Amino acid sequence: MARVGVYVCHCGSNIAGVVNVEKVAQYAKSLPDVVTSKHYTYMCSESGQQLIQDDIKAHKLDRIVIATCSPRMHEETFRRVVAEGGLNPYLTEIVNLREHVSWAHMHEPEKATEKAKALVRMGVARARILEPLEKRKVRAEKSVLVVGGGIAGIQASLDLANAGFEVYLVEKAPSIGGRMAQLDKTFPTLDCSMCILAPKMIDCGHHPNVHLLTYSEVKAVKGFVGNFRVTVLKKPRYVDEKKCNGCLICTEKCPAEAQNEFDEYMGVRKAIYMPFMQAVPRVAVIDKETCLECGLCERVCPSKAVNREQEQEEIELDVGAIILATGFDVFDPSVVSEYGYKRFKNIVTAMELERLVSAFGPTGGNLIRPSDGKIPKSLAFIQCVGSRDKRFHEHCCRVGCMATLKQAILAREKIHGNIKIYVCYIDLRAFGKGYEEFYRRARDMDIDFVAGIPSEIHSASDDSLYFDVYDKGTNRLLEVHADLVVLGTELVPASDTQRISALLHASRSADGFLLEAHPKLRPLESVMAGVFLAGACQGPKDIPDTVAQAGGAAAKAIDLLSSGEIELEPLKAVVDTDLCSGCRICESICPFVAIEMKPEIVNGEEKPRAEVIEAVCQGCGLCSAACPTGAVKIQQYNNRQVLTQVEAALVETCAEGGR
Repeated sequence: MARVGVYVCHCGSNIAGVVNVEKVAQYAKSLPDVVTSKHYTYMCSESGQQLIQDDIKAHKLDRIVIATCSPRMHEETFRRVVAEGGLNPYLTEIVNLREHVSWAHMHEPEKATEKAKALVRMGVARARILEPLEKRKVRAEKSVLVVGGGIAGIQASLDLANAGFEVYLVEKAPSIGGRMAQLDKTFPTLDCSMCILAPKMIDCGHHPNVHLLTYSEVKAVKGFVGNFRVTVLKKPRYVDEKKCNGCLICTEKCPAEAQNEFDEYMGVRKAIYMPFMQAVPRVAVIDKETCLECGLCERVCPSKAVNREQEQEEIELDVGAIILATGFDVFDPSVVSEYGYKRFKNIVTAMELERLVSAFGPTGGNLIRPSDGKIPKSLAFIQCVGSRDKRFHEHCCRVGCMATLKQAILAREKIHGNIKIYVCYIDLRAFGKGYEEFYRRARDMDIDFVAGIPSEIHSASDDSLYFDVYDKGTNRLLEVHADLVVLGTELVPASDTQRISALLHASRSADGFLLEAHPKLRPLESVMAGVFLAGACQGPKDIPDTVAQAGGAAAKAIDLLSSGEIELEPLKAVVDTDLCSGCRICESICPFVAIEMKPEIVNGEEKPRAEVIEAVCQGCGLCSAACPTGAVKIQQYNNRQVLTQVEAALVETCAEGGR
C-alpha cells in the first residue's frame, strides 16, 4: 500500500484567491492511501519545502502530490525537495491548480474548488502507481558550436574559450561582426560601434580555443546533448586563407564591380573584395557571379593566394552543446505601399542611413540625398514601419525608438542648425539604462516630435517628399515636407531561422523568433536539451541585453559540460519488443530521429524491431500515440497510469447519478 502526502499551495492569492484551499486539503484526507494532507501559503518557499521533507520522515511517505502552479514552473524544484527528503524524485505528482483552475475560473470560486478537488483526486490516483526512475549519466564533449558571428556569437565564443572550452564559431558571411559592424554609433553613449566591436573581433580571431568557420553554414545536426555530431558546409572563397595577407592589391586592380551588401547595396565593391576594412578574418573573397575571369587578381597577388580551383568542403564536428546566435534581419518596407520605398529615391531605411553616416560607408560619412548627392535641409523619421501593425508584425522592434533618437541627434550634429528634423511616432519607448536621459537630450536639440503615423508619402518635382500626419499631441493635421525620409523598420527573424529551427528541433514563437524553454526560469535555453539561445535570434533586443544574454548562454553551456558528463532525463520512450511488429511507424513519425530499427531473430527469421536511442529521445509521446500494437510506452505515462487518472475523474460523477 502506498503512503501518500498531499500538499496544497495557496500561491499567495493566485490560487487561494479563487479556490478554497482548506476544503481541498481536507477533502484530500479522505482519498485512498493519503496519510497526511496540508495547505501552505507558498509550498515553493524554504519553509514549505522543509514541511514536505519533515512529513516524509515523520509519516514514512512514499508518494508526494503537490497541488500548486504549472509543473513547467516548479516541477524540478519539488523533485529536488523530494529527493533531499529521501524519496525517489519521480514519485512526485504535480497538480496544476493555478493555470488549470484559479486562472481559468476566477469568477466561479465554488466550481473552481470542486474542480480542484477532482484534479487532486486524479493526482493521488496516479501517484499511487508511479514507479521510481533513475537518471543515467553519459560522457559529454567539452566543446561548443556557436552559430552566428555577430556580437552575441563573438561574446559567447570568447567567454567559452576563456573558460578553456574548444569553440567552433560558424558564420555564413565572409567575416564575423554581424549587424553591429554596420552601425556608425551606439546609443545612448554615442560610442563608435566599430571601436567597441573590432577589438572583440580580433580577440575572437586570434584566440587559440576559437576556430573560426566563416563563409560557412550548418548543414546537418545529429546526436544529443553532450554528443552532437555537426556537419558544416564551408563555401569556397577562391582565396587561400593561409596565404592571403589582406593587402587588398587585388581589389584595387579588379575591373569588375557589384553592389556592396555590407553597405545595404548603396555602395559598390569589386568582384574580389574584403567585406569591410576591419573584417576578421582579413581575407579576400571572390564573387564568382560578378568575376570576369580575367585572371588579373592572380597575377598581381604577391602571396599567390588566389585559388580558382577551390571547392566547397564538409567539416564534421563533435560538440557537447550548441549556442544559437543567428541574429535578425530588417523588415523590407517596400511591401508598405503607402510609404513608397524603392519608388522614391529619397526614402531610406534606418540601416541604410547608418551606412550613409558611417565614416567608412559609401559616402564617407556625409549625410546626403541619394537622388542628387545634396545635403538635405529637412529630414523626417517614421517609426514602427512593419511593427505594431496587424498587416505585418504585431510585436515591437524594441530598439527602433532609441535608434531613431540616435540618428536624429547625429543628423543635428553633422548638419548643425541648417536642417529641420521631424520624428513621427506611435509611442516613444526609452526603457533602458540612460535611455530616458538620451530622449531628453534629443528633445533639447530642436527636434520636432510628432505623435502620429503619416498617411501616404508623395514626391514633388524636385524629388523632395511630403505627407500628412495627424499630431495627437497638438490635435492638428500637419503637412510635413522633407528632403529625406527615414523608415524605422521592424526587426524580423533571420532568413535561415526556420531552417536552423528544423535542424535542431528548436521551437519558434508566434513571431517567428526562436522560443525559450521558459520565459522566466529558462530564458537562455531552447526546448532542445543542450541548445542555448543568445541575442536577437530569440527576439529583438539592444546591444547590452544581447551581450548579457550571450554571456549567460555561455555560462549555461559551461555549467552543462564542465564535469565531462551529463545526466539524462529518464522520462523516455521504451519498446516492448514482444509486441513490436516492426511496422516502422514510430521511426517515421519521431521528430527527433530517436528511434531506429534493429534486426532480431524471431522463430529463426530476422525481423526488424524498434529501438529507442535513449539519449536522443525527448519523451514527446508521438511514437506511443501512433504505435498500432501498443509496443511503445513513455515512462511514467503508460496506459495504466493515464487511465487510472481518467477513472478517478469519473468516479464522483458516476456516484452522483451517472452524469
